[in-house]
Amino acid sequence: MAQPSGEFRQEAVRTRGGELVSGGLLVGVGAPDGSEARPRPEEWRPRPRRIERSEPARGPVGGVGRAVGPLALGAGPADLPLLDREADIAELLGLLAEGRSIRLVGQAGSGRSALLSAVAEAAADLAPGGVVQLCGHRRTADDLLQDLFAATHHAPGYRPDPGQLAAHLAEVGAIVVVDGAEQSGAELEELLAAAPGCAFLISVSPSSPVLPAGSRLQDHPVAGLSRAACLALAARLAGRPLDVAEKAWAVDLWFESEGLPLRFVQAAALLRQRDVAVDALVAAEEDRMGVFGAVEEPVHDPDPAVREGALRRSVPLPSVAETASPAVRLAEGLSEPAQAVLRLAVALGGECPTAPHLPALIDVGQGESALAELADAGLAVSIGGHHRLTAGVLDLLAPHWPARGCLDGAAQHFAWWVGHSSVSLDQVAAEAEVLIGVLLADRAAGRHDAVVRLARAAAPALALSLRWGAWERVLELGLEAARRTGSRIDEAWFHHEAGVHALCVQEPSRATAELETALTLRAAAGEQRGVASARRMIDLLRADGRQLAASAPAAPAAARRPVIRAIAKVPSSLRSRTGSGTRGRVMAASAAVLALGVLGTAVAMSATGPDEHRPKDPHGRLDDAGTPQGGSVPLPHPSGGSASPSAGGTESGGSPEADGGASPEPSASGSASHSPSASASGSKKPSKSSSESPTETAQPSQPQSSQPAPGQPQPPVPPPGPGPQQPQPTAPQPTQPTVPSKSPTTSPPSPTGTPSPTSTATATATPSSTSPPPGP
Repeated sequence: MAQPSGEFRQEAVRTRGGELVSGGLLVGVGAPDGSEARPRPEEWRPRPRRIERSEPARGPVGGVGRAVGPLALGAGPADLPLLDREADIAELLGLLAEGRSIRLVGQAGSGRSALLSAVAEAAADLAPGGVVQLCGHRRTADDLLQDLFAATHHAPGYRPDPGQLAAHLAEVGAIVVVDGAEQSGAELEELLAAAPGCAFLISVSPSSPVLPAGSRLQDHPVAGLSRAACLALAARLAGRPLDVAEKAWAVDLWFESEGLPLRFVQAAALLRQRDVAVDALVAAEEDRMGVFGAVEEPVHDPDPAVREGALRRSVPLPSVAETASPAVRLAEGLSEPAQAVLRLAVALGGECPTAPHLPALIDVGQGESALAELADAGLAVSIGGHHRLTAGVLDLLAPHWPARGCLDGAAQHFAWWVGHSSVSLDQVAAEAEVLIGVLLADRAAGRHDAVVRLARAAAPALALSLRWGAWERVLELGLEAARRTGSRIDEAWFHHEAGVHALCVQEPSRATAELETALTLRAAAGEQRGVASARRMIDLLRADGRQLAASAPAAPAAARRPVIRAIAKVPSSLRSRTGSGTRGRVMAASAAVLALGVLGTAVAMSATGPDEHRPKDPHGRLDDAGTPQGGSVPLPHPSGGSASPSAGGTESGGSPEADGGASPEPSASGSASHSPSASASGSKKPSKSSSESPTETAQPSQPQSSQPAPGQPQPPVPPPGPGPQQPQPTAPQPTQPTVPSKSPTTSPPSPTGTPSPTSTATATATPSSTSPPPGP
């Protein structure tokens, strides 16, 4: 059997890849050239399912958990009944039953988290959706809404856009408990507005500003405990009754701390450390008597309790100054594994990794016991799936507990861990704050290469775990480190990922700027595949209209409307170019007939029928009688179809009533197809005046003779064939197929009744959606 080579090097770092759905996008994460988004195919459409109350998942993985575990002596704070909070619980339950949303405010260590847990347990039957518990520690408002959606709907790998999210959360009616929310003001109001059917119970930091006027939230102050409750809490956590000296010491602490429960949890830990010192004295005395004996009989009380009390009095109680900031003294009394974990947490900015990481980071085998010891001493609390230091501990310990190399190799370990196939996305989400802590610590130590490696490995995993607030923060830290190292390739990668993130959160301007920067850097570095990936993302932004409004392409319908208007203005332009002679008037009439036919063909492609609406002039040039205003050359009016080539033009000086004709009737099937011939049975031919001059008689216009004069503009002709039927509001359909003509000039008519020599021809057209317009 072959022996191992002896090279037990760590497995290579692998980038986690996968796909997720963000609104209407399908995002591929973890590609070698960066993440990439594309329109979501229909088969990828998510179908979220509501989670019923009977199902076990009532909150995201890594949500609010027990603060501490069992103590070595006595009971832990989480195992004890809540003291002196009965009135607060009853008041909060009454407000929640009325649908009110409450914000818990108070000093650090006042017991807001414990009160939240007690109210959440008692309010299980108040709402039809039950109680949903969320963790607000270092979560953005969007992260909280996503956590609420994930707690009430089963849709893995799906992050809806704001519109979809509001539609899903509008159906939720539950009590939402948020511990440690960092939002305030407008962000909290948006959180409440996104779930109007839920009542919120939120604990915020002491530095949160006051609520604005008209807020849906109302504040509930969380004060300290009474003196009796504080003494009872200290005695229960110490595991024994307090003596007279200890009671007096606890009363002084109550006055100084205003009854904050955290201070008495730490005071009980100091009493337990004092008990350990007393036990050591008792054991030393017994060993001295048993091993060496005594020359003379010792003078002492035979009762062991009396002897222990005498030794206890020899160990002084902590001073008031030490109890005001007991973190340093408590840390000195911890075991070596607990001290190593505490040092690591201080180096990570107050965040403690979970127990499985401790053997690889600081060589602590019993990580669970070390974390429990920190929690029992009141130095750490469990929140969001991992432990963090309690308020004020980091500031007190940072000057006295340097890192001492405990973070050497932490970035390499976590870069390997986030990409391992055995690690779930929920585990990555629970360690998001720890990953950011490692990045910040390495940045402060000047290890920028390690920051780049960890950020490139952690960013795809955080994106897939839907912790997008942490995803954005990791990208920012990685981009800063890449600039310090001078790596243009890494800098371009972080710009590309930032652009994808901005696209997913619907910030098109920032997405365009980031992607264009990535495109420039990759082109300069010669990364052809990266250039193609960035260009595809930019094309997606422009094609889907996710860019700025000024650069967004126009819709097809909006692009066709100016073409129709341009055709309608052709006769007006011809009018200014025609002469006053007979030839010019004939050419103007021919051009008008041609424009009428072209315009009718374009309108027939989108119109539904000739009799649906009363004709309206989109340019405001026709009066109610259908005649041109101001005596100008008449505009061609669309008839819902193409103009008949056989429709002749006649001059008439009579009134419109004399020249009126019946409108063409649609086919019996109701389709848009009609006869291409001119309507003859339902319309009358216009009468001719007996005194009409033969030189002024307009001949029937033929398609071959409808060419404009040389030097005159040629009207645009749309491509033949039926196009997509779209409504054209600028081309209404007239009810009268014939339009009487008027003189384009303002000269008075001839006294003999002869029509004006500038009269133009009229044309009768029947709708047709299948005949192409006549050629020029």
